[in-house]
Amino acid sequence: MSLEYAAPVSGAFGWLKSDADAEADRYDLVIRGNAVLTPEGIVPAEVAVRNGSIAAVVPLGTGLEGERLLELADDEALLPGLVDTHVHVNEPGRTEWEGFASATRAAAAGGVTTLIDMPLNSIPPTVNVEALETKRACAEPQAVVDVGFWGGAVPGNEADLRPLHDAGVFGFKCFLVHSGVDEFPHLEPAEMETVLAELKTFDALLIVHAEDPGKIRDTPAGSRYAGFLASRPPEAENTAVGQVIEAARRTGARAHILHLSSAEALPLIRAAKDDGVRLTAETCPHYLTLTAEEIPDGATAFKCCPPIREDANREQLWAGLADGTIDCIVSDHSPSTQDLKDLVRGDFGVAWGGVSSLQLGLPLIWTEARTRGIPLERVLHWMSAAPAALAGLDRKGGIVPGKDADFAVFAAGDTFTVDPAALQHKNPVTPYAGKQLTGVVRRTLLAGVDVDPAVPAGSLLRRGGA
Repeated sequence: MSLEYAAPVSGAFGWLKSDADAEADRYDLVIRGNAVLTPEGIVPAEVAVRNGSIAAVVPLGTGLEGERLLELADDEALLPGLVDTHVHVNEPGRTEWEGFASATRAAAAGGVTTLIDMPLNSIPPTVNVEALETKRACAEPQAVVDVGFWGGAVPGNEADLRPLHDAGVFGFKCFLVHSGVDEFPHLEPAEMETVLAELKTFDALLIVHAEDPGKIRDTPAGSRYAGFLASRPPEAENTAVGQVIEAARRTGARAHILHLSSAEALPLIRAAKDDGVRLTAETCPHYLTLTAEEIPDGATAFKCCPPIREDANREQLWAGLADGTIDCIVSDHSPSTQDLKDLVRGDFGVAWGGVSSLQLGLPLIWTEARTRGIPLERVLHWMSAAPAALAGLDRKGGIVPGKDADFAVFAAGDTFTVDPAALQHKNPVTPYAGKQLTGVVRRTLLAGVDVDPAVPAGSLLRRGGA
């Protein structure tokens, strides 16, 4: 199982024609640019928007007319809005960690027009319909981008899974190790298989934090990153990934490996896909751009679970993306307050494990990708089309007629230095402070309208449609 762009159905722009009755009318918005990312590559094009949807994509020079006109600068590319399916917003209950207002502003600043919120770290966690409705009530008056929700699979809530699915969650998350918060307990492998069997009955997706607690050692107190890294060895991931694969194989259900860190698990995932197991996998910017060798002792902003590993491991993850073993790149934005990161003492034994990067994902990955000769089109596949496909968001992830008019205007050659105080995240903690990155999101549009950070305009998405 893999996530790919649909192939164009005919020659150049043949798949991009507008509907017949639209050609004689003015559009709400026309965007013209020398670099528009389409399924056939980056081409000069005009993009027409009507009622929040893409109505036409035609060659530049066609002369489409609209109520508004946006002409891109020579150094700008029009990209589909990014889709981030792994974001911990934490509201309600831990809004001081993040919250829908700050998280969606950060998303928009990074070109992310759709995010799906994880079911834990908020209180209550999203493990039943009542909790889901509580979360939606928090998000609706605050979100400036589109927001959807994962449900949670925890011990004892099997009867809540189908109602949550019917209420529109995009799938269900479980942990095979302690989640970090007591109100979201983990599943034992046998419990996970029972959940997978239940989800198979309505073809829902289980997304899994795959680490085996039996392979994890207590993190020693203190500031040494090497001690923390050794406490969560690759074997913890490899064993748990194998458990997910075998449970998915036996049940025939869909399973997804979250935030893959251990490159040693890649052969297991590749073989399972080749065998027809319904399996996908993701990784994250911190595993693709950071290395254990560069993390100073005491730098707890780098702590995440599973951990950032060595440079050789990072290179194998990039190879796993290139050959399709890993399907997509998402943030795993997991913020906390500054005191919980224990920045003053720098003790890896007590610091919260999570990296904040929601606003920085595209420039982080593009900075690395361009040095490897990887084109921008491929990066956007991993960060927009593939996550959209994972969640079943058919109207997201591409500049194609009929999809939502969600765009990022991106200056691929611009550079900037990461200033934590300039980020929209609620807590200015980032392992990327001072890092020079290439690629600047200059403008973000949702449903054909510029995102205004002060004006909530995002939709609450449900599985099967908005």
